[in-house]
Amino acid sequence: MSNLLDLSGKIALVTGSSRGIGKEFALELAEGGAKVVVHYLKSEELAEKTAEEIRLKGAEVIKVKSDIRDPEGVEYLFEEIENKLGSIDILINNVGDHAPKHWEDIDFETWERVMSTNFTSTYLCSKRVLPKMREKAWGRIINIGYASSEKGLVNTKNFPYFVSKAGVHMFTRMLASDTSGSGITVNSLSPYVVENSDNFPEKIPMGRPAKLEEMAKAMLFFIGHGSEYISGANLEIHGGWLPERV
Repeated sequence: MSNLLDLSGKIALVTGSSRGIGKEFALELAEGGAKVVVHYLKSEELAEKTAEEIRLKGAEVIKVKSDIRDPEGVEYLFEEIENKLGSIDILINNVGDHAPKHWEDIDFETWERVMSTNFTSTYLCSKRVLPKMREKAWGRIINIGYASSEKGLVNTKNFPYFVSKAGVHMFTRMLASDTSGSGITVNSLSPYVVENSDNFPEKIPMGRPAKLEEMAKAMLFFIGHGSEYISGANLEIHGGWLPERV
């Protein structure tokens, strides 16, 4: 079990957790003793592998396939979780998508896909989880942003991604304000380049990308004891990368 915190009795949902950062989050939460929901849309085989790794840690786990860009998909996901495990205590809005093209070359369907995956799913899942968290007077919501997008980072070749991530930051702050004093905290984690990223820049300040484990340990910071007063914060994991344009 993680020596940072004891999550025994807590139920955690990590969206998009069949692989990558989401998988690492799920494994770390299981290490802490939480019951974990592995969510996926397409990668059932990978989701099952993640679930099996969690079982080997001795933690309870279920996997659920659902399209959380849609209100009906979100409702299905939460009903499955509540019927099998109970209400969620920890929500990690991790699922994401991107479209590395100039914005004028992106059709509406691509724009809508990226925006709904990155931003709408965060809104829908957060809205669905809050009533039960309010009843318990305890909850942790962590959203995934992108380093420097909170500062207005400009990238015309990945337009919907950066617009959606800027929206995630604003949503995080507004939700944190709305839940202040309720026992619920809402924060965001914002990586720059991680070891499983699709593309790597020529120069990385620390000479390497962030490790998945480093992302997961940062996630635990917002959940562990002593973080109860931290809400509306954005923790950038960028290794000294501070641009205004990319």
